[in-house]
Amino acid sequence: MPGLYVSRRDAKGDCVTTTFDLRITAPNREPVVDTPALHTIEHLAATYLRNSEKKDDVIYFGPMGCRTGCYLILAGDYESKDVVGLVRDTFSFIADYEREIPGAAAKDCGNYLDMNLGMAKYLAKKFLNEVLYDIKPDRLVYPE
Repeated sequence: MPGLYVSRRDAKGDCVTTTFDLRITAPNREPVVDTPALHTIEHLAATYLRNSEKKDDVIYFGPMGCRTGCYLILAGDYESKDVVGLVRDTFSFIADYEREIPGAAAKDCGNYLDMNLGMAKYLAKKFLNEVLYDIKPDRLVYPE
């Protein structure tokens, strides 16, 4: 189900990283996110996160190969509930975004023409409304 899940935790020495699964669509039940929208979400979320209060903990944000959502990797040992606000703020930024897409230029991106801001905004609003605004406990832990 769409949600905000801890996918895994990894440790190397004293450093722990937490990988979050930001599941936007239900796998194998809903259409996947189209590549241009997912690419746009990646650019906008990465821009927002690099400038957020958690910027020092952000290691990576990017799309899942299956195109049902994105991964967010943070330095630290977190639970899903710990980052709901950050993810909600990130997707609100995407839903409200109206300017040029950051990094959507040949010098910055290897596929800069493959963007769809309208669909990215639509999906961000859908994720906010259906998951993040009133997130339920079952959307914070992977279903059995």
